[in-house]
Amino acid sequence: RDTSIMIQSNDGGANITTNGGKTWSSQNNQATAELYQIETDDQYPYWLYAGQQDNTTISVPSLPPYNAPGGPTSYWMDVGGCETGPAIPKPGNSDIVYSNCKGRFGVFDKRTGQERLYVVGAANMYGHNPKDLKFRFQRVSPIAVSPHNPNVVYHASQYLHKTTNDGLSWEIISPDLTANEPSKQVVSGSPITNDVTGEEFYSTIYDVKESSLKPGLIWVGANDGPVHVTQDGGKSWNNVTPKSLLPGGRIDCVEPSPHREGKAYFTSLRYQLGDWKPYIFKTLDYGKTWSLISTGSNGIPANFPVRVVREDPDREGLLYAGTEFGLYVSFDDGVTWKQFQQNLPVTPVTDIKLFRKDLSVSTMGRSFWMIDNITPLHQLMDAKKASAFLYKPVDTYRFHYYPSGKNDIPNYPTPSVILDYYLKAKPAGDIKIEIVASGKIIRTFTSQVAASADTAKAAKDMATGFVKKDLKADIEKSAGSHRFRWDMLHEGPWDKDSNRSKKGGPMAAPGEYEVRLYVDGQVLSQSFKILPDPRINGKLSAADLKAQETLALQVVALEDSSKRIAEKIKMKRKELEPLLKEGKATEAQVKVDQRLNDLQKMLVTKEGPYQRPVLIDQLNYLRGTLDQSDQRPGKDALDRF
Repeated sequence: RDTSIMIQSNDGGANITTNGGKTWSSQNNQATAELYQIETDDQYPYWLYAGQQDNTTISVPSLPPYNAPGGPTSYWMDVGGCETGPAIPKPGNSDIVYSNCKGRFGVFDKRTGQERLYVVGAANMYGHNPKDLKFRFQRVSPIAVSPHNPNVVYHASQYLHKTTNDGLSWEIISPDLTANEPSKQVVSGSPITNDVTGEEFYSTIYDVKESSLKPGLIWVGANDGPVHVTQDGGKSWNNVTPKSLLPGGRIDCVEPSPHREGKAYFTSLRYQLGDWKPYIFKTLDYGKTWSLISTGSNGIPANFPVRVVREDPDREGLLYAGTEFGLYVSFDDGVTWKQFQQNLPVTPVTDIKLFRKDLSVSTMGRSFWMIDNITPLHQLMDAKKASAFLYKPVDTYRFHYYPSGKNDIPNYPTPSVILDYYLKAKPAGDIKIEIVASGKIIRTFTSQVAASADTAKAAKDMATGFVKKDLKADIEKSAGSHRFRWDMLHEGPWDKDSNRSKKGGPMAAPGEYEVRLYVDGQVLSQSFKILPDPRINGKLSAADLKAQETLALQVVALEDSSKRIAEKIKMKRKELEPLLKEGKATEAQVKVDQRLNDLQKMLVTKEGPYQRPVLIDQLNYLRGTLDQSDQRPGKDALDRF
């Protein structure tokens, strides 16, 4: 209808013109990264890592580690290797990242920005017929760190390679673990287009995982079909490929169970061969026998190819599957599957990571997505039996950071304790949530408050630089599961404006807390902890943070009473105003008004630009100095109070 409007799409995203191509929109306003895999480090907060197609490796934090004046997109960093990845941080030392670029192994050091290259074979693969190569490395050659020893790193060509010195030397610990059909070892694209880029070879190992339960129990899958396992660190290998699996498919993922030694899963991706069926296999006996747990009729549709499967580390039999068209979950070890899409775009899910009770996925075209705190899935069966159920919250770290703006990407939530609850049916009355500390109710939220699209916001005061947080209560009482975020703040001071009253209080100190849910006469209760930021460990004591909370609450109480008195004064003067205007006020009333006026000047700052702040604003300022970071109150703050 309007040919001046066009969309141009490319491997980085899309650009739009509304004027026939004279100007184009940016593609940097879209989360369109094509990510091959996902890994996490063990920082606080932890970071996500991947290789991103036609770009670089990428690392981004799961939550903001510090304030970023350039916005949340400015956090991301290149961590060695190249577009293909993977990028695997070293456990215990997140400054070191093992990265791959089309089969070239590197050790990236964040402290120097340098990458040391330790390429297996040290040979350029370009232009070679693969049958003539000593080592065949494909584009996304896997890297895996042993869960038992961070100095043991695996890397794979058609062989499994192992290093214990960050790649300085390599040991081959397997025979060729691929099908290696001679007819497939040819110059790709010939005779028309010579396409030997040295990264797209067939018959290479595609995934490697060592069991977290037993050192030396290693599972390997190849991109031409075979699955192998060793129980002795590579001294002997068994080909355990199911006889029912047709040859040639890509073993996209191998997954040793974190619960039982002999249990494992793998996925086979065959849609490039014209076979769009989902293939997830499970073994309980080290691969001697396998069962297909994705039949095409037990939840995952028959034409949804599966790329990845993971078992929940905290609940055996809770499985997650990434398909070509989104995410699926099984609560019964693959007997049945259910769609678990939520607000995730319909997109290929390339990898899944379960870490610190969070679920993160990489996608081919829609970047990283995360679900914070998946423990309600562990308790779901209990919840379904009850008319109302309060899930046990996870212990939560007390991070200070700015949440993202409404339209920012990455989209970071406010620092908060996640409170989940389930209602079988809509309650007759309003529901209520209370936060309790040492037997005292410190926050109350009810479903009487109108729901809002935003659960929280943070605003920066341009005069002081202080950030004031403001939680908008979203207590839903419709049937189903609900999530509420308590921002870990106490009540703020009273204000005549109901939109501001009791909001923006100081952050609660680390310690034991209780949440209570009131539903139609029932009182449900769960305990949880607020934990100190691990990064301040040894720098501040529990007593320091308690002292900060105590003084801030004392300031809140004084600000609260000062505001209430100021409002009483205002109302009293309003009563006297007609009498004073009409000259009917007694001498005593005139003196009262004058005295009230003097008090009002001490309490409430005069309106207008750059007025000298008095008591209420000074208290507000003092409170702001006490709640921007973790600290023990300074002597001046105590003296000022």
